[in-house]
Amino acid sequence: MTCRILAVLVSVLALIACTAATTAPTASEHADAPVAPAQAPATPPQSITITGVDLHDGTVLRHGDTYYLYGTMYGCGFHWGDPGTPWCGFGVSTAPSLAGPWSQPTLLFDPDTAAPGTGKTFRELCRLYGAGCFNPRVVQRAGWGPNDGAWILWFNAPADFTMRRANAYWVMGGNNPAGPFGPQAGPPFGSVNKPALWSCHDNGDFSLVLDNPRPPMLLCTMADQTLAAERLDQWGTGGQPGQPKRHQLAGATRAEAPGAYRDPATGVWIMTWNELNCGYCSGAPTSYATAPTVDGPWTSPATVNSQWGSTPLGRRGISATSCGGQPRTVFEVDGAAYQLIDLWGAGGNQTGAGIHFERLEYRGEGAPNQPHQPFTPWRCGA
Repeated sequence: MTCRILAVLVSVLALIACTAATTAPTASEHADAPVAPAQAPATPPQSITITGVDLHDGTVLRHGDTYYLYGTMYGCGFHWGDPGTPWCGFGVSTAPSLAGPWSQPTLLFDPDTAAPGTGKTFRELCRLYGAGCFNPRVVQRAGWGPNDGAWILWFNAPADFTMRRANAYWVMGGNNPAGPFGPQAGPPFGSVNKPALWSCHDNGDFSLVLDNPRPPMLLCTMADQTLAAERLDQWGTGGQPGQPKRHQLAGATRAEAPGAYRDPATGVWIMTWNELNCGYCSGAPTSYATAPTVDGPWTSPATVNSQWGSTPLGRRGISATSCGGQPRTVFEVDGAAYQLIDLWGAGGNQTGAGIHFERLEYRGEGAPNQPHQPFTPWRCGA
């Protein structure tokens, strides 16, 4: 009886939330409840490269015994910057381990789903101006908010910012980590909405950072290539009105693709980002900053390392070349944090591009003006 009463209360709370300006997925006693992860590998791998899977600029999570790899697809012929090519959608692959083998990707939602308020489907919106849609990020509403097990997908549609000067972000609810998301998912959580945001009001690459028991933090790239942050509401589908502005994080400029995690040994929060804001870069640097909480303030060491030539990162550089690719986000599985790196190929179509996972192992800050290596050196697959 107690469980049924709790389920009814959760349903009532979700119904109230659905009347708010930001639509939230509704709750149900039949939700996919949080699943305790199976035992992690004794030693999480240091470095993994994945090829032959058409998923890019995405992320990874583990649910139960299954690993999920999300990303943007190019196989139908999308070329960034070419509005005459189709948008292929977002996909997900599954595997029994982080190293694979990974299944063939399946769509997270039907690209012909309507994008409310635009008069377009997502297929149309995401091919407009050849701008694409990118950065699929999936989190479960577990351990925060109503703790109802809902799955939440965020992504960005840069054309929406160009066309309407609206923030570029979209949110869909789902019942399972592999989707489908949005209306196609059906009850109890299937939904699609445009989030209301106050700090992350532009159009750039982003990540969702779990911070249980508080709602996740949205880290985002602004139009001027600085970094910002915004705490999500209890449903994870929009920002919280009245929260302080969090702009120009760590003083970074020419930055994009932030991600973050909390180092378990020191309790320090680590944020990484791509130091060069350029499309499909190869050998782009990865930089970092630290903070006592994910709310900040974020700070980076400033001593310049002249050996890194025309793009001096100072002591904030983790890697000058990011294993030949471009850093995209940070994800955590099996008690370890990883930098996800896209290994881009030439041209606007990236069907065959690989991805690389490099483990982040923080060793602490060194003394000023002394050799500085705060992270275990990356192996880059060696």
